[in-house]
Amino acid sequence: MAWPVIFVVEHDPSSFDVLLTDLTRRFGRAFAVKGAGSSKAALTAVEELARDEEPVALLLVDDGSDDVLIRAHELYPRAKRVLLVDRDYSSTSPAVQAIALGRADYHLVRPWMDNETMYRAVSTFLSSWTKEQEPTFELFRIVAREGDSRVLRLRDVMTRFSMPFGVYPVEREAGRRLLREAGLDASRLPVVIRHDGHVFVDPSLPDLARTIGVSVTNDVNICDVAIVGAGAAGLTAAVYAASEGLDTVLLEQAVSGGQAGTSPLIRNYPGFPHGINGGDLMGQTCEQAWLMGAHIVFAQQAIGLERRGDRRVVHLLDGSEVSARGVVITTGIDWRRLGVPRLEALVGSGVFYGAAVSESRAMQDQDVFIVGAGNSAGQAAVHLAKHARTVTLVVRGDNLAKSTSAYLVRAIEATPNIIVRHRTEVVDGGGDGHLAYLTLADRKADAVERVPATALFILIGGEPHTQWLPDSIARDDQGYLLTGRDIRERSGAHRHHGRAPSVLETSMPGVFAAGDVRRGSIKRVASAVGEGAAAIRLVHDYLGT
Repeated sequence: MAWPVIFVVEHDPSSFDVLLTDLTRRFGRAFAVKGAGSSKAALTAVEELARDEEPVALLLVDDGSDDVLIRAHELYPRAKRVLLVDRDYSSTSPAVQAIALGRADYHLVRPWMDNETMYRAVSTFLSSWTKEQEPTFELFRIVAREGDSRVLRLRDVMTRFSMPFGVYPVEREAGRRLLREAGLDASRLPVVIRHDGHVFVDPSLPDLARTIGVSVTNDVNICDVAIVGAGAAGLTAAVYAASEGLDTVLLEQAVSGGQAGTSPLIRNYPGFPHGINGGDLMGQTCEQAWLMGAHIVFAQQAIGLERRGDRRVVHLLDGSEVSARGVVITTGIDWRRLGVPRLEALVGSGVFYGAAVSESRAMQDQDVFIVGAGNSAGQAAVHLAKHARTVTLVVRGDNLAKSTSAYLVRAIEATPNIIVRHRTEVVDGGGDGHLAYLTLADRKADAVERVPATALFILIGGEPHTQWLPDSIARDDQGYLLTGRDIRERSGAHRHHGRAPSVLETSMPGVFAAGDVRRGSIKRVASAVGEGAAAIRLVHDYLGT
């Protein structure tokens, strides 16, 4: 098999020669470095590579040849595209438009200060491409029946923890062979086979968590601060609490990351000009919290909270409890259900709540639909468009810009295989064990249409996960937690030992809320991170009183 290609397009002959020589010296052991000195020659060369079925991993193209990026993307939709630009921090720089319109994934500014700066950036770009390919080493192999909805949970957990895996349908010889080698039959599926031969039959979420080496049993019953929920706000709170010397327990009913962990690309998070995969960001933050000394427990659901003297006690589903001096609630929101019975029956079999990043590769050359009009839906559309034949964004309103960031609107408009259907709703759908069609109601045309569909991703906002909390913790009509001034304005004059609740404090003294679960929060990852950090400052103030 041919090595993947790094393809360079540079009009300046001296720069072209230097780039080819330096890239070959650094990356030539794993990649073939090729290129062209003009747009015309580059287009011819890339089309020849496609005819010869040679893989292209990376395109480095100068800003005078950005037309090459468009044609190359048609031939190699998964190749990473890098625009070489001169240093120009104006809004008219070619890099601003190219990345905003989805014509380039990254940029490099010329001249770079030293070769290591360029090599480090190119290594990152190549690593991103490699991660999206089929893994060459599979830490886990999943054997299941085709269409088994339980596979979605397995794929999601392994994707969030960056565990390479493969899925082998039992209907095919490869799947049957794996079962034979494990000494099993197909009577109980799915089966997860670890690289060392350990076998897990129809594993539960705690089983999966143990399999990948994380704790699912809480053995710390007393602490300074208990944090409930391991999304962006909770993980950040754990980092700050543990780093500042507080005995910290972080509890999560599933696995870390929350909704941020399902985002394929967060482009507006500070410090990452080309964006960052939400799962990667949350995974690194989780690792950071652990290294700071936080005790993290996954697959452990909180079912109650009570005030016991000067301590706050979190009750867990397994019957255990955690007694803390302060509690931070960061349980976020659950995706709102679409409420169509025949589609609800197909959840995990073509119908997904959230972006379901783990399903991206399976969408190759398929017709995909997304319901939603917020940033999460827009990010999912742009990401899935790299794999699917068509992505249809189903929007109830008549203007996507009302609820979606401008940079995403531009990217959606510039992506030819994304279709936006305004004033349209999904009213029905079905299939024989797997989604096959949807019924769309066009409110503007007053018409109903049945369309073929391989997958439906539903991202229509959320409902706060607060049902487990006692009535003494005040909420608004939608279930969001009231904090600070909202408590006084909506629930009367609550006072905590003669003081008003602090800005992120709930109506129960010593219990704080941060992130999406809190009324009035800004539904952005950076905002959740900020609130998580601020909550720990307020916990310190409370513990000092």
